[in-house]
Amino acid sequence: MTNVRIRLAAPQERDALEALQWRASLANDADRPHLEANPDAIELPQEQIDLGQVLVAEIDGAIAGFAVFMREEGHAELDGLFVEPELWRKGIGAALVEAATHEARKNGLALMVIANPAARGFYERCGFSLEGEAQTRFGPALRMSR
Repeated sequence: MTNVRIRLAAPQERDALEALQWRASLANDADRPHLEANPDAIELPQEQIDLGQVLVAEIDGAIAGFAVFMREEGHAELDGLFVEPELWRKGIGAALVEAATHEARKNGLALMVIANPAARGFYERCGFSLEGEAQTRFGPALRMSR
């Protein structure tokens, strides 16, 4: 695994993080047509950063990825996970999942995710269990928890 430092996002990083979200999302062939047809689907609300809900992974001071986790009633939800495409499969996403899980557990909460079915193996390797299915704007998804 790459040497990754996890920290909270700074308010002035919103544009850079949203640009990373675009790059990571468009690199996924299955998601690209949906996103090109619905560009409003990519947004990182400033409020999530201001509330301390955005974790950033950095390597040597450069942003490598980020995760959004939100406290919900009775659980926390991993609402987004994005890694620079050239850094995929280097442990950055897993490190962000671990950090989000730690934040959830500090508050006595389980971490849940509504996952693209193509990401099932990744989330299972990160310790998530399949709980059921969910419907999203772009089709069926998996409801998983850890």
